[in-house]
Order: sequence, then C-alpha cells, then structure tokens
Amino acid sequence: MRNNRRSLLRTTAVSALVGSVLLIPATAALADPEPRPAQAAAEPVPAEPAAAEPVAATLTAKASVSHVRAWQELRITGKATGLKAGSKVTLQQKQRGAWKALPATTVTNTSGTYGLRVKLGLKGKNELRVASGATVSTVVTVTVR
Repeated sequence: MRNNRRSLLRTTAVSALVGSVLLIPATAALADPEPRPAQAAAEPVPAEPAAAEPVAATLTAKASVSHVRAWQELRITGKATGLKAGSKVTLQQKQRGAWKALPATTVTNTSGTYGLRVKLGLKGKNELRVASGATVSTVVTVTVR
C-alpha cells in the first residue's frame, strides 16, 4: 500500500506539473491575434522643436536732415534687432577711407530704439554709420556746408 501511495503521489505531482506546462502554450494559443496596444506600431512622435536659431543682429540709422551747417546739431536715430536692450551703439564717420568712432554713444532702450545728437564740423559729404560690436548699420550721408 505504501508503494501504491507513493506511486499515486508521483503520478499526481507529474500530472499537475504536466498540466501546468501544457496550460501555458494553450493560453498563448488562445491569445488575441490582434497586436496589443503596446505591440502596435507606434505613431511617429513629433520631434522636439529645434532651439530657435539666433536672429542675426541688425542696426538701422537715419539722419534727421541731409544737409547742415558746420557745427549745427542733427539727430541720428534707429533701431537694433537681435541685440540685448541696453546695448551700446557708437556713431562712426568715414575719414580718409577708414571708419573712426566719434565721441557719440548711447544705449538701446527696451524696444531696441536709440537716438544720438551730434555736431559735425568736417565740410563736405560725411558718411556715417552706427556700430555695436561687429554689427553695423547702413551708411547715412549728411552734407556739411
């Protein structure tokens, strides 16, 4: 009887083990043939927006008049874009083919605009521009009589 009992226990244990092993493939065979959401082809995720490229800095310059008498005051105004508010701008004059800084500087305000008052004594056509670092404006011509 003892041998029968051991034999019966072994058979039951083996049957339970075989039954559980056989259930795994049977469960997998019953799985949904449709792909699960985790397995479904993922829609392309939009890429992170690229960091905005820095805007090229520009300066504009405009003279209040095109002709003045020597040492008569005139205004140079303009706008800076791509520069920080408070950036220093300097008036330059072309002298003998080279650009020379004049003692006329100011800073841009929060909207990027600036204004300078200047008196010119060099008679004839004066080529002027405004510079802030490597950024320069277009040339403005003022004739001094």
